[in-house]
Amino acid sequence: MKVTETKLRGCFILEPRVFEDERGHFFESYNHKDFCEAIGQKVDFVQDNQSYSTRGVLRGLHFQKGEHAQAKLVRVLQGSVIDVAVDLRKNSTTYGEHVSLELTGDNKKQLFIPRGFAHGFVVLSETAHFFYKCDNYYNSDSEDGIVFNDPALNIDWKISEDQIKLSSKDLKLSRLKETSIG
Repeated sequence: MKVTETKLRGCFILEPRVFEDERGHFFESYNHKDFCEAIGQKVDFVQDNQSYSTRGVLRGLHFQKGEHAQAKLVRVLQGSVIDVAVDLRKNSTTYGEHVSLELTGDNKKQLFIPRGFAHGFVVLSETAHFFYKCDNYYNSDSEDGIVFNDPALNIDWKISEDQIKLSSKDLKLSRLKETSIG
């Protein structure tokens, strides 16, 4: 597995070793021991989530506050997305900055997003199956988010805003400076 730390401390891109032949391919998508050694910390995932979305669906930017904060290991099983992580750690030198990465079923890249980050993705392909592990259980009372087009974040979602489809919940999200984190 190749592991690359992004410009945001503690946020890593993981690329598995893929074995291919005429029958197809095989790769180890997760190994607890190797993962923890690679990122230099112990993370115990307790919940797996999966979503299916169509082109233009944007889910995010979401985070869990306080004791319910979540670290995530995200990947795409089928399709293509732009995945975004925003640093919300007040004491971080990269507070308010983000990384974005194209995750696809073909490139098999994964992104580890530590606690203290907002996360979101938009689907670029006709459909996408998105999968992620969380190190803490979901708690609806601790849920919050930042609007995807916050000018302070200036995220390039690689898709025009008129093609973006949001949930009613995500339509009501605030800007970073208006959240309890901002």
